[in-house]
Amino acid sequence: MKKLFITLSLAAAAILPAMAQDAKMDKFIDDLMKKMTIEEKIGQLNLKSNWLYFATNATLPEEGEAIQQIKDGKMGAVYGFTNLNMIKQLQELNMRENKHGIPLMFGNDVIHGFETTYPTPLAISNSWNMDLVEESSRMAAKEATSVGINWVYSPMVDICRDARWGRIVEGGGEDPYLGGEIAKAYVRGYQGKNLADDNTTMVCVKHYALYGGAEAGRDYNSVFLSRQEAMNGFMNPYKQAALAGAGSYMSSFNEFEGIPATCNHYLLTEVLRDQWGFKGFVVSDATAVNEIMAHGLGDQQEVARRALLAGLDMDMGSDAYVNTLLKSYKEGKVTEADINKACRNILVAKYKLGLFQDPYKYIKVGRDEKEVRNAEQLAFARKIAQECQTLLKNNGVLPLKKNAKIALIGPFADDAKEMEGAWAMSKKADQNVTILQGIKDALQGGSVTYAKGSYIYENAETEENIKYGLMKMFGGANMKFPPVHTTPAEDLLKEAIQVAQNADVIVACVGELNNMAGEGASRADISLPDAEENLLKALKATGKPLVVVLTTGRPMLLNWEEENCDAILNTWNLGAEAGHAIADVLFGDVNPSGKLTTSFPRANGQMPIYYNHKNTGRPHGDFETYVKFKSNYIDVINAPLYPFGYGLSYTTFEYSNLKLSAAEMPMNGTVTASVTVKNTGSREGKETVQLYIHDVVSTSTRPVKELKGFQKINLKPGESKVVEFKLTAEDLKYYNHELEYVCEPGDFEIMIGANSNDVQKTVLTVK
Repeated sequence: MKKLFITLSLAAAAILPAMAQDAKMDKFIDDLMKKMTIEEKIGQLNLKSNWLYFATNATLPEEGEAIQQIKDGKMGAVYGFTNLNMIKQLQELNMRENKHGIPLMFGNDVIHGFETTYPTPLAISNSWNMDLVEESSRMAAKEATSVGINWVYSPMVDICRDARWGRIVEGGGEDPYLGGEIAKAYVRGYQGKNLADDNTTMVCVKHYALYGGAEAGRDYNSVFLSRQEAMNGFMNPYKQAALAGAGSYMSSFNEFEGIPATCNHYLLTEVLRDQWGFKGFVVSDATAVNEIMAHGLGDQQEVARRALLAGLDMDMGSDAYVNTLLKSYKEGKVTEADINKACRNILVAKYKLGLFQDPYKYIKVGRDEKEVRNAEQLAFARKIAQECQTLLKNNGVLPLKKNAKIALIGPFADDAKEMEGAWAMSKKADQNVTILQGIKDALQGGSVTYAKGSYIYENAETEENIKYGLMKMFGGANMKFPPVHTTPAEDLLKEAIQVAQNADVIVACVGELNNMAGEGASRADISLPDAEENLLKALKATGKPLVVVLTTGRPMLLNWEEENCDAILNTWNLGAEAGHAIADVLFGDVNPSGKLTTSFPRANGQMPIYYNHKNTGRPHGDFETYVKFKSNYIDVINAPLYPFGYGLSYTTFEYSNLKLSAAEMPMNGTVTASVTVKNTGSREGKETVQLYIHDVVSTSTRPVKELKGFQKINLKPGESKVVEFKLTAEDLKYYNHELEYVCEPGDFEIMIGANSNDVQKTVLTVK
């Protein structure tokens, strides 16, 4: 009894200071809001972008709509600034003009690093290393806060099953369990243990909700999911971020159940706040409030009213709240309590960031010079990029010898900027390490000869529109850009063939431009562009060993490459240290350990494709050939080319002795599943051991497999390790038809293996 009392006392000692702090915050905000007018409260709900309303140089303009809004107290936050001096000037202007001393927040898109670009989120997910995920956001927070940014629009946790969707590059893949683990790691890294520290930053989890389920993989498109499938297949990463303490969320562009997410009360209030207990604030995506009008739900006043009442606290870029909410209030269409709720959520965020105590706490001149793109950042960029690469095929040609004669060919071999990937915000992209430079730095007695070999597309206009489309959109259609095709394509190919014929091995660097993935970059056909495909076929004809290094923001169709190339190293987009990290893997200084978090289809028509699909009433084995009247295609097998969880190594691993500590488990019990993994090759290597379950009989249909655990282990040659997973009823739960989160008694297949297709099975009975 004495021990119990001491334990409770210690727990109370930890809770009481937090309660006192909350009470202090509540009183401060209560007192502040009593002084604010209804117009000032509405002003806190307004968010503006630098590229729409402000100068982009280092001097604040004296006039302008947004400048006037700051002076009038009609601005709660701004986003898009990366210049410390500009942020300082904006906060100074705001603090001079705001009679209540309410500071601005400064947001930005910090998706995969800031000035030091790390691998894209999809690439990072292939590491299956949550420590690296957390560290990547921790390092990004250090850089971003050093220039005054205290609110980042990350992580993007949308589950995506369709590689045509361009924004697949920003997320963690197709699995909701893995996505949830990744979401928690990002929140921990960005926000740290104390959000008020000047090197931590508030997250904005996006895009809430279900944006990755856009129909046909087309950006901004409708989402058609049942609530049950949404909760089981897509919502867990958003939920885990909330449970981890995420400070804010961003609503998504899509509709759900006929209601745009930006004004969807079920999503924003019933699920996020009422079910998950989220206490932060919700901001719209850019101009999303105004876009509700395009959905046909009313004029600006009406859609702003609906968004506010649904639980949307802040309007990004629409001016819908500042233009209409006062009128709606005077007409009795919204109450002061409705406005107070949203305003309070934003003021609480500013308080927790420590901005009321010191509006300039993130604005420390000179700090950016020490913390932006420093040696520590670059070393980490290389470290994390090493672990994200996925070896898809290898017939023994890799690793390369450092004394080999290498023909390095392809449009991505010597292009620093195209190493970054979509949503990279660095102004120093031309300083990224190219693949050519990385190989040069790694060679010992060998040689490398470079030839571009081809353009991306045979058609120059197509390539130009992709490469410069974003700049044309914001800079004007009449802007002049360097031509993308300067040398006749036949001359490029001729040079490449000559270089290849004089080499021991060809390393062909192909893939997608940065602008071929990301927002507004959906593709109906995810094959390699035609010019690159033609280049690979010409290089194959030389008879030389052919290694493909693939730079991409999404899974691609690689049927020809799988059949004809000697090795395929999928590097995704690796960022600032791409060239060094790729060379580390090509030459075997680092043993590749990446595993796919997205299925690679065999044909465009297979999409959406994902491992955790359900059976049909006429199930068909994924690898079986066509059978009439079964759920299959005439012209391609159901299985993906490369499955979820797949990735090769320069060594081999053997799985054996799968067993359970007990064949039966009571509903309140625990069972340990274990398997022995042995390194049967000649190199030390890392292996991600994956555990899947299948509910054999249930009241609602269940997927054929569901990931429920993973461990990344390191084994020396000949070394074995017993890998254990503890299972409880919590691991076996799902949302049933009534949306109750339950574990139903019965048999569960327990599967452990190297990927979703290569597993051993046993059965656990839950009583």
